[in-house]
Amino acid sequence: MAAEAIRAASQEDAALVTHWDFDLGGPLFDGDPIACADWGTIETVMGDGIGNRARIEQRTREILAHDAIPILMGGDDSVPIPFIAAFAEHGPIWILQIDAHIDWRDELHGERYGFSSPMRRASEMPHVAGIVQVGIRSVGSAGKAELDVALTFGSKNITAREIHNKGVGAALSHLPEGAQIIITLDCDALDPSIMPGVAARTPGGLSYTQTIDLIAGATTRGRIIGMDLVELLPPADLDGLSALTASRILVNTIGAIVRQR
Repeated sequence: MAAEAIRAASQEDAALVTHWDFDLGGPLFDGDPIACADWGTIETVMGDGIGNRARIEQRTREILAHDAIPILMGGDDSVPIPFIAAFAEHGPIWILQIDAHIDWRDELHGERYGFSSPMRRASEMPHVAGIVQVGIRSVGSAGKAELDVALTFGSKNITAREIHNKGVGAALSHLPEGAQIIITLDCDALDPSIMPGVAARTPGGLSYTQTIDLIAGATTRGRIIGMDLVELLPPADLDGLSALTASRILVNTIGAIVRQR
């Protein structure tokens, strides 16, 4: 559902791919003969968590085997778990999580691989060297116990308020020089005024410009080797605004990857 909404919203950008993009400072592909392919939809089965995770991880591994950079869109916030797991042979990696919530629950309602646990599970993967979490605000499923575990691991937590007050450098400074970076973006990181189509609307979120500056800024610290965008809920969207915002974020991600060479 989310992937199709983003595909539809991106059609205008696709038609203007050779035009000047003022967010990027040039055409999307920067004049180079770079291939960007849609690898289709990963078919999932309701209630088959184990099988769905296996399918996501397998497709991601297939793309990595072609020496390509995977960008996954759609699904809930459990999707980053198999997506990040697929990079096991490509570590060490750093995760730049852009999200309103820290997602460090060990389990929720008996589920250890659900939408409240992706950073907890990622922290247990040997190829994950560090996590920078940015955009955090309000309340969610985490309590003090989860925050303590995150801080003990060494996660760097930057609130949305810090970004508003200090700029994106407050987060980017925690990424080591030369890092291999996976960006995982929960759409609720953005302010609901521009991203209303989410399950957990929370005021005070990141702006579109802050978000694309975080993504572009990551390439000044290291290299983006993968990205997922999750938790877009089209039935909650208003006039397609969220899908449009998500599509522009993905366009900027592609543009940033092209320019990091």
